[in-house]
Amino acid sequence: MTQYETITSEELDHVCIITLNRAKVHNAFNPQMISELTSEFAKQNNNSTIRAIILTGAGKSFSAGADLVYMEASKDFTLEENQQDAVKLEKLFHTIYQSSKPVVGRINGAAFGGGVGLVALCDIAIAIERAVFAFSEVNLGIMPAVISPYVIPKIGYSNATRYFLTGERMDALTAMRIGLIHEVAMDQNELNQKVIAIISHLLTSGPLAMSQIKEILDKNKTESFESVRPYLIEKIAQIRTSPEGKEGLKAFLEKRTPKWKKDEWEGLET
Repeated sequence: MTQYETITSEELDHVCIITLNRAKVHNAFNPQMISELTSEFAKQNNNSTIRAIILTGAGKSFSAGADLVYMEASKDFTLEENQQDAVKLEKLFHTIYQSSKPVVGRINGAAFGGGVGLVALCDIAIAIERAVFAFSEVNLGIMPAVISPYVIPKIGYSNATRYFLTGERMDALTAMRIGLIHEVAMDQNELNQKVIAIISHLLTSGPLAMSQIKEILDKNKTESFESVRPYLIEKIAQIRTSPEGKEGLKAFLEKRTPKWKKDEWEGLET
C-alpha cells in the first residue's frame, strides 16, 4: 500500500477509508496533501475491489482549509504561480467529484474554506453535532472560487449568496438544513454507527448501478432535459443487459441475494 505523509488510506472489506492526517494543524491543506489526496482518489477510482470510499479527518477537526504557512507563501506568488496553484487544487476537487465510487463523508469536526468544499463533494455526509462550517475565504479578502461549482448545487444559490458573502459560521443542524450534510450524530460513537449503516446499505447495491447512478445524476444536473433523454434510454437498456443487471433480476426472481451483496460491514469501531 502507498505510504503518505499527510493522509492515510486503509482498504477494508471493499471499502477504502481515507483520512486527512495533519491533526496538529487541523488537517489543513498544503501542496503535499493536495497532491497525495489527488493521487489516492485517482487510484481508488480505478480500484475494482473497492465499492465505497470514506473520507474523514484525524483528531478533532475535519479540515481547516488552506494551511496558514501555505497561505502566507502564496501572497508572494506571481499571478502565473497562483494560477498553477489553483489548477492543482481544482484537479483535486474534480478527481473526487468524478469518483465512480460513492464517497461518504465522516465529518468528525470543524470544516472551513476548502474543507467545506471537500464536505460538498461527498455523496453522503454525516457530521458530528459539534462540527461548525464556514466559507471563511471572504474574511481573508479572497473567495471560494474553485469549490463553488461543487458547493452551489448542494446548498443552492440563495444559501451560497449568504454564506459566501458573510463568511459566518454555521452549526451542524444549519448545515443539514441547507443540504450541505445529510445527518447529524451526537457523538463519535453515533457518528461511526451512522457511517457503518450507510456503508452497509451501499454494499447491498450493485457496484455498476451505483457508478451509473452517479453519472446520470451529473448528466441531469449539467445538461438540458431534451439532450439527456436519449442518453438515459440508452443507459437503462445497457445496464439491464449487463451481467450485473441480469444477476440482480435473476436473484430477485429466485428469492436469493445477488452475488455482490454484503449483509453487514463493521469497519469502524463503535
